[in-house]
Amino acid sequence: MKTFLVVIGILCLTFIGPSHTSKADTQLADLGWMAGQWIGVQDGVETDEAWLEPRGNSMLGIHRDTKDGKTASFEFLRIASTAEGITFWASPQGKPATPFRLKEMKGKRVVFENPEHDFPQRIIYWLDGDDSLHARIEGTYKGQPASEEWTWKRSKNK
Repeated sequence: MKTFLVVIGILCLTFIGPSHTSKADTQLADLGWMAGQWIGVQDGVETDEAWLEPRGNSMLGIHRDTKDGKTASFEFLRIASTAEGITFWASPQGKPATPFRLKEMKGKRVVFENPEHDFPQRIIYWLDGDDSLHARIEGTYKGQPASEEWTWKRSKNK
């Protein structure tokens, strides 16, 4: 009888398989509020950031700053569900990506950290209402506290 139950258990695991939904996958899906195209203007610089919806264990994003009709800076962004958990990868100006691990997620606010990075050490996103996305980077720069913040409105373009 024991052998029969063991065989049934193995068959169930073989055909049904383990659950493919991890805590990290669920957390990534919870970041869907970031998806969309976001635009804003700050100190004469037009900024836009766009995020694809969570799919395939990742969210892909891009940020662009435009001044006087020219691209002043850009950044490739990725949030991925990995074995280590949720990680935000920032690649400014196309440089190698820097990882920031999920530190905190509550409602429509998320914090990523990398205490070893030069600057920033913390990246924060939050949604205000349904149409204002905010991002803030903060940490220590040259021994002094530093931060920068952006606010975007949801673009009407699809």
